[in-house]
Amino acid sequence: MIIKARTKRLIEDALKEDIGAGDITSSSILPKKQQGKFIIFCNEQCILCGITLAEASFNMIDGNIHFRPLVKDGAQAQKAKPVAHIEGNCQAILSAERVALNFLGWLSGISTLTGKFVEQVKDYKAQIMDTRKTIPTLRYLQKYAVKIGGGKNHRMGLYDQVLIKDNHLAVLSEQNKTSYVKDAIERARANASKNKQIEIEVRTIVEFKQALAIDPDIIMLDNMKIEQIKEAVAIRDSYRIKKQDIGFKALLEVSGNVNLNNVKEIAACGVDRISIGALTHSAPAIDFSLKAE
Repeated sequence: MIIKARTKRLIEDALKEDIGAGDITSSSILPKKQQGKFIIFCNEQCILCGITLAEASFNMIDGNIHFRPLVKDGAQAQKAKPVAHIEGNCQAILSAERVALNFLGWLSGISTLTGKFVEQVKDYKAQIMDTRKTIPTLRYLQKYAVKIGGGKNHRMGLYDQVLIKDNHLAVLSEQNKTSYVKDAIERARANASKNKQIEIEVRTIVEFKQALAIDPDIIMLDNMKIEQIKEAVAIRDSYRIKKQDIGFKALLEVSGNVNLNNVKEIAACGVDRISIGALTHSAPAIDFSLKAE
């Protein structure tokens, strides 16, 4: 991962938040010029993510610190095995320690959880995707971690894809009780940029059939039961056979109440995408430690 300007600012802010006016413990106890060697190791197996941010955290405190990564982002980090060697000024290294480990633990948690979901669906075509349920201003890092874990990114924000959700439909249904689904898709086609995908969220098979008839790019099956998902796939596939000559394309996405216990069964239904908010809002952090050699 290349450290871009906004990521540098984020690391700088994190260091300022933690160090403030100075690391009073390290500066009062350790000799100012004391040099040392340290290792970062993982206390549990994980898919590593954030090693570049960890390195930048140390180097922003002291550019003379030598940071040697032993594991790359996306690779497996083994329990109790080193992921990086660090050599340099002890005060500087210990001042940057917590920020560096926080980035590693937080991002590796997301990539590791994503990897578990990806592993569950590896025998099926369904792609594991993230959502916009992210920490404000930190979405780009969380979505990077999802990709490192083998997942795919859904839209980055409201600007890069049309996604007609239940509340949009609720507003339109006040004006038109019978064809609000059709109305929503047609409005999006007429008013959104031509190169933007159009996705619509449906909660019932009735809404699904209405959406399918208009052929959006993606139909999201929200909080549907397995039986409903299977029915939707069968209907879509029969439509696809009938409409091959006009380029029928609608992809099916499942969202809502997806977990590691049911994601394989959902993928086996034949859907194309499974979006999971928990990848970014509920991934447990991985425990990393720094120790003096």
